[in-house]
Parts: sequence; C-alpha cells; structure tokens
Amino acid sequence: MAVRRTRVTARVEHDRGVFMISVAAELAAMHPQTLRMYETRGLIEPKRSPKGTRLYSQADVERLRRIQEMTTEWGMNLAGVERVFALEEQLERMQRKVGALERRAEELQSEIARLEELKREVKADIVRYEARSTELVPVRVARRLS
Repeated sequence: MAVRRTRVTARVEHDRGVFMISVAAELAAMHPQTLRMYETRGLIEPKRSPKGTRLYSQADVERLRRIQEMTTEWGMNLAGVERVFALEEQLERMQRKVGALERRAEELQSEIARLEELKREVKADIVRYEARSTELVPVRVARRLS
C-alpha cells in the first residue's frame, strides 16, 4: 500500500521576517558575513526575534539579490548602492506626494464646477429679479458676479 504525500504550502507576508541569516544568505547566494556587513552599512534591516536573532523576509532576500546584482553585474560599490536606494526612496515619496496633489486637484476642480453652477443659478435668479424691479441694486450685483 502506497502512502500518498501532499505538499502543504503556507503563505507568508512578503515583509515578515522568517529566514534565519544562514537561510537568507543561501537564498541570496552570499556569505552570512556579507549580510552582517550590509546591515552595518544600513543597506538591509532584518527583523529580530524576541531573543535577538536576525530574521529576514522575502523582501529582504530580494533586496539582497538587488545589491548583489548592482555590485557584481553593474560594477557599483556599496556607496553607489546606498545612493540608488536613497534616490528610489525619494522617488517613491515624491510619487506619493504627486498622487496626493492630483487627488486634491480633482477635488478642487469638482468644487470649482459646483461653485460655477451655483454662480449661474444665482445670476439667473438676479436677472429674473432685475426684469421685475426698477431698483438699481440688483443690477450692480449682477454685474459684479459676471
């Protein structure tokens, strides 16, 4: 009688620290001491277990692979890698800011449209009032709204 084995896969959040340094180093194809050096330089910030063990996430491993690519394939030094990451973070902040400004501009455009409609309604009411009245006050108000 054959025993059937089924594979169970677990989904883990992309940024949850689950890999110990030796596993993360193997996944990123580098020595664990290199990971420690990158941490010292501020290029990577692994999570820590309650006992202080470094725990790397899938996002950390991908970042390590990017560092490896930049240094080996592109010939960058670590200062260059730091600058690239700083510029990417700055770009992300600016994109978020532009997105917020675009949303605010849309809100203001809607408000302008609403006020323009209100202006047309008020102007129409004033013109109708002007036709029935011989007073000059509404005429001055109507001209001021134009």
